[in-house]
Amino acid sequence: MRLLLGCTSAAELLGTVLAEGPGWITGEGSALYLLDSAGMLRLTASHGLPDWAHERYSIVDPAGDLPAAMALRLRRPYLLSPEHTSVDYPNKNAGMGTGMVAVIALPMVVDERPVGVLALALAHRGTVPRRDLDVLETIGEACAHRLSHLLDHADARIPQDPAGAPPDGAGSLPAGLAHPMLSLAVRAAGHGAFERDLVTGESYWDAAAFRVTGQPATADGSAPELDRIVHPEDLPDVQAALAESLTTGGWYRIGYRVLRGGGRVARIEETGEVMLDVHGRPVRVAGLLSDRGQGRGRDQGREHPGQQPEEQSTPAGARTALLLALTRSLSRAVTVRDVTTAVTDVARPAFGAASIVLDLVDEGRLLPVSHTVYGGPRRTELTRLADLSENVMQHALTRSAPLFSEPGPERGRHGPLTPASWAVLPLVASGRQVGSCLITFSAERAFGREDRTLYSAFAGILAQSLERARLYDTHHHRATELQRAMLPRTLPRLPGIASAARYLPSTEGMQIGGDWYDLLRLPDGRIGLVIGDVQGHNAEATAVMGQLRSGLRAYATDGHDPAATLARTSRLLTELDTDLFATCLFLALDPADGALTAARAGHPAPVRIADGRAVELDLPGGPPLGVDPGQPYPLTDGRLAVGETLLVYTDGLVEDREEDYDESVQRMLGGLELWARQTGPTRVGAAPALERLADLLTLNVTERRSRPDDVALLLLHRTSPLP
Repeated sequence: MRLLLGCTSAAELLGTVLAEGPGWITGEGSALYLLDSAGMLRLTASHGLPDWAHERYSIVDPAGDLPAAMALRLRRPYLLSPEHTSVDYPNKNAGMGTGMVAVIALPMVVDERPVGVLALALAHRGTVPRRDLDVLETIGEACAHRLSHLLDHADARIPQDPAGAPPDGAGSLPAGLAHPMLSLAVRAAGHGAFERDLVTGESYWDAAAFRVTGQPATADGSAPELDRIVHPEDLPDVQAALAESLTTGGWYRIGYRVLRGGGRVARIEETGEVMLDVHGRPVRVAGLLSDRGQGRGRDQGREHPGQQPEEQSTPAGARTALLLALTRSLSRAVTVRDVTTAVTDVARPAFGAASIVLDLVDEGRLLPVSHTVYGGPRRTELTRLADLSENVMQHALTRSAPLFSEPGPERGRHGPLTPASWAVLPLVASGRQVGSCLITFSAERAFGREDRTLYSAFAGILAQSLERARLYDTHHHRATELQRAMLPRTLPRLPGIASAARYLPSTEGMQIGGDWYDLLRLPDGRIGLVIGDVQGHNAEATAVMGQLRSGLRAYATDGHDPAATLARTSRLLTELDTDLFATCLFLALDPADGALTAARAGHPAPVRIADGRAVELDLPGGPPLGVDPGQPYPLTDGRLAVGETLLVYTDGLVEDREEDYDESVQRMLGGLELWARQTGPTRVGAAPALERLADLLTLNVTERRSRPDDVALLLLHRTSPLP
């Protein structure tokens, strides 16, 4: 609660709830709505919402039937249990529910005054217990009080004359000023407030900010571009400081001069904070502008960002600092997507650009990649821009020379889709063509010699980063393909049996591992289910996994029972040149009568799903493979009746760093029981039902913030007895 009450924006509140709240708040699909001046719920912050949700639900009518509207109208939490997400909601105008997650909409109301709605996706696969509901209501109340305070604090800081009119220079700005997001940015009385949305590129000022900088106010509060008002000698310093702040996040303070009418120069101090989302990406900058004195002429009152007056720097030094800041940001990028993200999050706002389009050379053609880090309208815009600029980007790459637009009266004759000004940079590293970069600006500008040198140097740094990232992506792709090649391409079609399987790699390290599964045809018509997990998440684990899979398959098809098969496989592992061990589960099923024999080597127990119940089988086990090669494994007999389903899985399916392992298993069992009651094999057919269940199980894994372990699962359903 202390962290929530110290937040300074809606984005920070949502990020704190997801980062610091209970582990069963998944984050994916969560959103925060605020009431706007028209009485509509406006999407202000979100995490993991798909594109269609942004497009359809950016504004919600409180009189409607959506969960956010119902919660606000009823003044109580509106819970959609997993049963509702799979059956009742979303309706035909919405997307598909998962059927294994819950959604709750929490009304944010303070002293009978509605503020907005907090919607959270929960990892509850069964019912949501009362204690968790109490925690959620407390979180909602804390967010409501903090947002109410921020909104009231913002309104009190907008200067008004006794008649209630805006101050001089504010034009016809509406009360509360211009844009609702400004309510989340104001800090101290007497200073101008600003907010920059780093995703859309939009910036807003309040009336005091226009007055402090001496700029004419706009009707909607949109702020002028920095390069239009910052003194040309100070602009490189501002860009360098901004790039550094965007890379690290957090608080910053910079000083610069702005140009006013009549040749006057105002000294401005900007104090603000770069706000990061739950993935550490900068999404918003908010803070204050204060007037530090005025002067006439270019040399009066000069100070540079983050410096004392005596710490003067030259424009050349400032441009070098900007390049160093951009280099530091790009040096942290590992994949091509990381590089694209760094360009989007740091380089674009530091340059004051409207958009940056990256095209990479692929088999002699330029393919755009920038849109991969965007969703919704921004993705569409970048795709259109990439199509529009395809020829000029190819031309610049062929010539290996940058191209810059030139200001002039003929620029106005271009179509509305053409950027006001632009730069196209060829990306060449080690003599090889890597791609092209298009940087566009919303206002016309002239590119001087220093500007062209700066952008050309940036192109070289970017090309080197992309070349390194592509090499990593290539190696990772090969390693992943190697691992997938060791897994079954398809599951065999077996009489009287339906099956489904899934594999997900880890999202950490090399993003490969040692999980595997197999479905075998055994002697005498039996069927073998195998699942295993080799220790480690690297190429060695993958190689050992391939050897164990081949060895176990050979022992099993020779006619050994599961216990003997595991004992021989354990001895095989100790003879390999490795220190790794592995867990494994092997079950043999006779499809004629459902007879089961099974053995377990330190692996999670299988789950039987029958009659609306999901229960772990009581299966005594032995040590992991390779730990004690002389240790025998107990053999357990059982039976799988017609209409029953078996699930075998690796621990990555349920293991979560933020939740107790046993509790995670119980949540999964609750979700399996729900699936069996709602959409089990008897309702929609065995094969489609198993595929749906496999998707739902892996969906809950992909919703986690990280996946430190790879995941494998195998489902088997007995459809009918064999004659």
